Order: sequence, then structure tokens, then C-alpha cells
Amino acid sequence: MSVDSPTLPTNRLAHETSPYLLQHAHNPVDWYPWGPEALARAQAEQKPIIVSIGYAACHWCHVMERESFENEQVARVMNEYFVCIKVDREERPDVDQVYMEAVQAMGIQGGWPLNVMLTPTAKPFYGGTYFPPTNWVKLLENIAQAYAGEHRAELDGSAERFAQVLQTSELEKYGAAEAGSAAAVNDEEFKLLAYNLGLRFDHERGGTNRAPKFPMPSIWRFLLRAYHISGSQAVLNQINLTLREMAWGGIYDQVGGGFARYSVDAEWLVPHFEKMLYDNGQLLSLYSEAYQVTQDPLYRQVVFQTVAWVRRELTNPEGGFYSSLDADSEGEEGKFYVWTREELQAILGEEEPLAAAYYQCTGVGNWEHGRNILHRRQSDADFADAHALEPHVLAKLVHGWQQQLLAARTKRVRPGLDDKVLTGWNALLLSGLVAAYRAFGEAELLEFALRNADFLQQNLREGPRLFRTWKNGRATINGFLEDYALVIEAYLSLYEATFTESWLREAETLTTYVLENFFDPAEQQFFYTDASAEPLIARKKELFDNVIPGSNSVMAHNLWRLGRHLENTPYQELAAAMLGQVQALVAKEPQHLTNWGSLYVALLRPGAEVAITGPEAERFRREISQYFLPNEVLAGSLASSSLPLLKGRHNAAKTTLYVCRNRACQLPVHTVAKALAQLAIPELPSHH
Repeated sequence: MSVDSPTLPTNRLAHETSPYLLQHAHNPVDWYPWGPEALARAQAEQKPIIVSIGYAACHWCHVMERESFENEQVARVMNEYFVCIKVDREERPDVDQVYMEAVQAMGIQGGWPLNVMLTPTAKPFYGGTYFPPTNWVKLLENIAQAYAGEHRAELDGSAERFAQVLQTSELEKYGAAEAGSAAAVNDEEFKLLAYNLGLRFDHERGGTNRAPKFPMPSIWRFLLRAYHISGSQAVLNQINLTLREMAWGGIYDQVGGGFARYSVDAEWLVPHFEKMLYDNGQLLSLYSEAYQVTQDPLYRQVVFQTVAWVRRELTNPEGGFYSSLDADSEGEEGKFYVWTREELQAILGEEEPLAAAYYQCTGVGNWEHGRNILHRRQSDADFADAHALEPHVLAKLVHGWQQQLLAARTKRVRPGLDDKVLTGWNALLLSGLVAAYRAFGEAELLEFALRNADFLQQNLREGPRLFRTWKNGRATINGFLEDYALVIEAYLSLYEATFTESWLREAETLTTYVLENFFDPAEQQFFYTDASAEPLIARKKELFDNVIPGSNSVMAHNLWRLGRHLENTPYQELAAAMLGQVQALVAKEPQHLTNWGSLYVALLRPGAEVAITGPEAERFRREISQYFLPNEVLAGSLASSSLPLLKGRHNAAKTTLYVCRNRACQLPVHTVAKALAQLAIPELPSHH
């Protein structure tokens, strides 16, 4: 049914592009999108505001909509006493951030749906997450009564106090260092950091020791860097345990590739079935880097299967990536992904008993209604051994099962797709594709990446500025720090993977814009919103790494890398100062700051600058890119270039590699093997 269908009344959300907002366009609630119209009405009528925040793949958001927002009686109470605003948190993370912090300041556990009551001036005085319909109506009636009666001054007063709390900067709140008082990074503090993180490991099943279990790629990418400088076998074991258990678990789609958002148990078995673009982008980077370190074929398999899934299910015709797939289909969580033994028998025939053993499927099932979440409990080598199969025979069988099950699954009712394109999330997937291209050297990975980068350039850029979101040919909402930081990061990686100088220049242009429009010189960190953005009741800074690394930590990495490429010392000094602000916190609470931890490693052991120039620069780049060089900076060109690391170094006759550290270079060499020797990195076994 089209959104403007005459048979259903619509509210103002019918004019939005967000699939989540459009889902609510036919609610009897008189919803507004966040913006001046709703806020002006609240002021004019002196009514309190309900801000209800969620996102398309959020299960409990759908439940609350079904129970309350589609209910005429409930809607009547909401419409009579409140101005009602619906927000897609993925489109407006700035609004979500402010009111999530407010609810946490009220001592309430945050989450989505997030429902917050505001005064007509948008200051919060009460909030919570999911409310059952009777509790919701009772709450609304109580608030309406209090607000219309003698308690209004009280509520306004408490809103004023919460607004004050929100004005406190993150650095003040968490007691981070004064600007400019940074301690130097050192080995002792780094050991403490690694030790504190290690206290949280689950040594049985990988990940950290809690349920639900989130993949948290930034933790494992930090540990790869810690392993790179320490050589600690215990660290590598924990990384391998985690990556293997996730790849074998139900959190990974064994049939079609791609990871779900988290598992509800500590075994990675039962996923919360929604699949998010941002997780999969980071997991592509993580598994590709882990492959460079270990050469484990399982990691290669995960990368290629996940890329195939993104191509098949999350890519729009123009080359942009969609945001997410819902957990539910036909009103049931996970229905699209689970199987009964009977279904497997009908599809796989006489091979079914072996497939059932491989995927741990039983008649009773491990999920509702006798269904099975496919997962594995041993390596292919061990399984082949146990069933007297040659490894190549098993590989062929598994490939066949996956194809048949995938074909059967395409006939099922698909989970809902959130088809908006978000700039920052696209950049995470773009970085993942570039990491995969570096590790595996397959041209199709680079083509896929470049198509997305071109899409971002064509559709989400305007001069030096970025937009946040794109849908139906239209870009809207000004970019946030997250969008700029992640795009700059992706463009830097793209330069190092192609030696196409324009990507480095694009990263430089965006960085200049961010410094001019987001930077707070008083605290030496960046605000989340652009200076020209609509002012909210507080202008926040994002310090902590969550399921997506915090935008300030990403920006600090960018300044460090770009500073090295351009020999721009102020950029590098600013990166170090930003780390200095949170350094004590990083050592003490590393699990929330692991992307800062990776920057710690980069400053503690700055890798070399490697410059490659000459007719075969591209072939040399492909060869050296197979190695894990997290702290090295790679520059190169087939022709002469004015970039600082390449200036005056072009040799048209012979391809040359220069390895330099601390502004001092070793003798130029003409093979990758010799450059690796200068970098003290062992060559990969059976490499040629």
C-alpha cells in the first residue's frame, strides 16, 4: 500500500524518507518528525512533548507500536495532552544522544524504544524505554494532570536541573585530564591497559564474560595491534578463540553469511536476529586483519561469504549500502533463518544426516517450535576427520548445502529491510571492503569498494560537506562527526590500497572542514554536531567506543595518519593531545575505549613510513598489503608525485621501496622481501 493511500489517515511522518518513520505514518497518533514545527506548537499551546525514539530493526519498538501507537484510545490520550514526536535514532543520533543521557541521568536503564517527556522548551523531566499499554496510558494521564495542575513548576524545575546536567561536558563528567596536561604513552601503562582488558575475557567461548554477547570488533582489532607489538601468544589465543566461536555460532548466518547484532547467550548460539550494516563492516575489517596475521582459512571464508551477503541483500542499484535487516518476518523473530529437521531432509535428501551433524541440528531443535539455529562446534578439519572424509570433499559438500539452503530460503517471506543509506555506516563497510582487498588482493573487492566510494562522493557530498542520509535520490540531514570521521578513515585506507592520490586529498578536505566546524579548542576534542546545525539543549561530544567506535577516537586516528602522510606536525600533535585527555581512563576502563587503545599502540610504536615508487609500484603494493602493518603508513605512485613521502623519489627505470622511521630512512631496496626485512616482519609461508 502506498504511503499516501486515501484509505488510511496519515500523519506528518508520511512525508519522511526514513523507513522507521514511515512505519508510523498511519498511526492514529498525531506524530511530528523532530523539527521546528513540533517545537513551535508545543511552545504555542504550552503542552509537554513526548519524544519516542527507535529504529527499524528494533523488536520492542514494533511491539510498543502495535500495542500502543496503533490503538485509537491510547492515541487519543497522547494527542489531547501532548505534542508527539517520532525520531529515527539512526538518522538523528544527536537527538538520541541527548535524551538517552537524560534518561540515564534519571537513574533509568537506557535502551530502545526510548520514550522521554519534555517541557515545551524541549527539556526532559521523565523517561523510560518500553511501556506496556496500560502503564503507558496511566503514566500519560498522571503527567498530563501534573503538568496542567499545581505540579507544573516542580516538573519545570526538575527539567531545568536535568538540562544543567546535560550541559556538563563528557571530559568534566569522567574526570579526564586537563587540555595539554598529557602524560607520554609508555610501556608500563600499556601493560596495565592490556591487563585490565584481559580481566573481562571469557576464556571458554571467547568474547567478554557476559551475556548478551556483542561482537565489539574494536576490542579484537585493538588486541590484534597489541599482539603485533607484544607477540603475546595468550592475546592471539583469545582473539582466535573469539573469532572462531563467533564464526561457528548462530550469531553468524551459516547459510548466507553476515553477522547478527548480538547473541542473547554466552555461547554465541541464539542471536537477536537483526543484521546491521555497521557490525558487518567492522567485522570484515577484523576478520581480514586476523587472516593477515594467522592465514586461517575460516577467516577468509567468513569475509567472502559476508561480502556476498552484502552484495546480494544490502546493496542498492546505485552502489550505496542499506542500513539493516529486521529480526522478524511474518511477525516471528528469526523465522527466516531457522530450520526443522524435516525441512533439511526435504531439501538435502540423503546428505541430510551428515549436514545435520555438521550444523548441530536435532529433531527437538534448539529454538522455538522444534526449529534449529544452524551452528558448528568443530573445525572442518576435525569434522572431516571424524567422518572419514577428505577435506576437499567436505568443502564441496558444505558449499552444496549452503547453495541449496540459500535457494530454499529465498522462497520464504523476507525480514523487513531498512533501505535508507547512512553515510557513516557506508564508510564502515567501505573500510571493511578495503581491508579485505588488502588481505586477499581480489580485484572484485576493490571494484565493489570503489563503487560505494563513488556513490558517497556523488550523492552525499556537497563541496566540503557531508549529508547523513540518502533515500529515493534525496540526501537529507547534515552529517555528524561520526559521518565525517568514518568517511575520512575509509578514504585514507582507499588511498593506501590504490595509491590514487585524490582519495588522500578528499580526506584532507573533509578534515579541514571538521577542524573548522566541529572542534572545541577549550577541550581539544570535537563536538558531535556541526557548528551550523540546529542547536539542541546541549552540544555533546562522543568519547566512548560503543558498537561503533566513538567519533572522537576515529578522528584522532585520522589526524595521526593524515599528519604522517602530509608531514603535518600540528595534526599529529593534536591526535596525541586528544589521546592525552582520556589516557588515564583508557588504561583504567579499556573495554569502553579500545579504539583509543589502538591509537595508544600507534603512538607507542609508530610504524615506519613505506614509500613505493616506479613502474611496478602497484604490484609491490599488492604484495606488501597482504601483511598486517597496522601502524605503518603506505604511500606510493607509478609516476612522480608532490606528496611529502614521495617527493624527489621517483625512479622511472626501477621500482624502489623506501622504509623510513622518525624522519630517517634506510637504504632504498628493490624487492618487497628486503623491505619486510627492514621492517623486521617475517615473510608469509609458501607465499609465492
